[in-house]
Parts: sequence; structure tokens; C-alpha cells
Amino acid sequence: MGKYIVRYGTMRSLGVMSARTDDYRRGMEVVIRSERGVEVGQVLCESTEDALSHLDQPPAGTIVRPVVDEDVVAIDAIESARLKEISACQKHVDALGLDMKLVEVERLLGGQRMVVYFVSDDRVDFRALVKLLAADFQTRIEMKQVGVRDEAKILADYGDCGKPVCCNNHLVKMPPVSMKMAKLQKATLDPTKISGRCGRLKCCLRYEFDTYEEIRKQLPPVGAMVVTREGKGKVLSQAILAEQLLIETEDHRRMLIEASEVLTVIGKSGKRKSPSATAQKIESTTTDDKLAGAPDRDVVAEGQTGGSVKADQRGKSRQGDSGSDGKPDGKRKTRGKRPPRGKRSAEVSTGGKKGSVKRDGVENSEVSSSERARRAGQSGKMRRPKGKRKEQ
Repeated sequence: MGKYIVRYGTMRSLGVMSARTDDYRRGMEVVIRSERGVEVGQVLCESTEDALSHLDQPPAGTIVRPVVDEDVVAIDAIESARLKEISACQKHVDALGLDMKLVEVERLLGGQRMVVYFVSDDRVDFRALVKLLAADFQTRIEMKQVGVRDEAKILADYGDCGKPVCCNNHLVKMPPVSMKMAKLQKATLDPTKISGRCGRLKCCLRYEFDTYEEIRKQLPPVGAMVVTREGKGKVLSQAILAEQLLIETEDHRRMLIEASEVLTVIGKSGKRKSPSATAQKIESTTTDDKLAGAPDRDVVAEGQTGGSVKADQRGKSRQGDSGSDGKPDGKRKTRGKRPPRGKRSAEVSTGGKKGSVKRDGVENSEVSSSERARRAGQSGKMRRPKGKRKEQ
């Protein structure tokens, strides 16, 4: 019991069909029983592991028999009635006002089913059309919406190259094709020349794309500086299939060299940055480093008596205001984040000697209340406005 790969149906689907004998050869017309019903197919080859590796979950079925004279008569009758069936379907579509383009009508050999192929940009409610067609043809109706590529697969015959279109010959799936593939292969960007019968980019643009991409990765990129026996040069363009490079030497000579003549690739030369931009970047980096790890700067206000009042520049802590009687108001106002541990800060002692100020644990000499009031007035003149002061 052998297995064969058979092409069948209007969409030229490929399936693995089992047979009772091994007498089938390539190109033979056979009657098969697929998941859709009894229909006609063509044997392509035996179902080997190499052949199956190119198919993605092909449908299964059985080969009933080779095509005989009776089958040929039935096939001719179906083909002669096809145009009438298309015309009848088109009349019903126009009568119902459906937004769809009728492409093809396929009737299976066994008569169990009729498949109607159509193209539409939106979803179509064809329930009324199915009822009318079932009443006219007395068979099961299947509506199948296809795209423009599938439309070309059904209707197109030959391409610009003079050969049958690929989608109607050997392609099982429609691979995605992008403009990047055309640019990499140096193809013309004229849409009329790189578009197929479906109006989309030709499927053949993808056939050699992987080869182009593999060779391109092995060549120095455009803009790179290379070292050859003639000296240094800049890569201007690539001839990928020929594996050649167009370079410009340091003395402004242009030459075409083989990729094998390149001794070293220095690297791709980018845009040079101006000195001002470089200096600005260095200054910004230095400022960030200072803000991240440098100690806080302090502003010292010198008094007349030689004493000093130390205020944190970042506004993290601030000494409270003094009242009219010369006593501190008690609570300290803190703005922003708390200073890290180990930072030196000014603190006012509310205990011990009256009016004494401790700085890092060292007590200053006692001063009178009038002197404290005068110092508080001077510090008020230097007090910063409310709000966080910008870091310097």
C-alpha cells in the first residue's frame, strides 16, 4: 500500500493520498476521495520524507481509481456547465445587492458539493444567496472568501517571465513579500515591473532573498572603513551576488575590488560630533558625578563677632527663626530630603546654657540676647525664598 502526493481542486491543494497499489506515476489523472468529497486530482510524486518536509500538515485522503472514460464524460459535462452556473450566481448576487466579486464556481465530480469563490473587502451576509443557489442546483453550497493573491491563483495563467505563474504552479502558501527584498536585490522600484498578476509584489522576490541576506552579512557594510593592499578606503556600495565592493581611497580614487581583497575592516564611520557638543556632554557628565557622590557645599555667613552660621546649600535643613525675646522658636523646618548620615549640620541646643550654640559638639561662648537678635536679623536678610533651590 503506497502513498502519493496529489494536487486537486480549483485551489490546487496538495494532499497525501493512500492507494492500494503502487502502479501510479507522475502526471496520472486519478479519482480521489478527500475531505470535501469525490473529485479529480493529479499525482505528483510518492510521499517520501523529503517531499513531506516541504508540506505543512497536508490533508489526507485515498485514491479510488485512475480516471476512466466515464469520468472523462462527467468532467466535460461539469466544465461545460461551469459558465452557466457562474452566470446564474452573478444574477443572484446582483439581485440581492451584495458587495462581493464572484471569482469562480467549482462543482465536485461526485456532485456532493458546489464551492463558490468570491472576493470582498468586508464581511458579507450571504445566507439568502446560499438558499437561492441550493434551490437552483440541488446540492450543498459552500461559500469561500479569498484574497487578491488567491484570485490570481485561480484565474491567472502566465507571468511576465513567460512561465506559468508560481502561485498556480508550485507554491503551496503565499509567502509575505516586502519592498525591502526588492531594494536589497537592486530591483527596479517601478510598481508596474515588480508587481504580479494580483497587483501585489511578485512572490519570486522572496526566492533569493535569504541568499542575498546571507552574503550581505559577510560583506563590510556601506560606510565602513576597510584596509586593502591599495591602502585605506571607504565602502560606497556593494555588489552582493558578485561579492564586490566599490570603495573610495584616501586620495579620492574610486575602485571596484573583490571582497576577498579586504584585509581588515576598521569600522563604520559615523557623523562627527562638534567640539561644543562634546564639551557640553563632558560638562554634563561631570555635573552628574558631583551630584551623585560629591559632598554638600555649605554657605557660611560671617558675623561681626567672628562667629559663623552654617546653612546647607541644598535647603535640606534650616535653622528656625528667633522670637522677639531672643529665644529660638523651638521646631526646625526641614525642606527636601534628609541629609545623609555623616553630614555636618548646624544644630541649636535648647538645653544647657541659655543662648549657647553647639556645632559638631563644640559649645560656643555665651552671648547676650541683643547680640542674638542682631545676628538673627542678619541671617534673615540672607534667608532664601521659599521653594527648593536649584542645585549648583
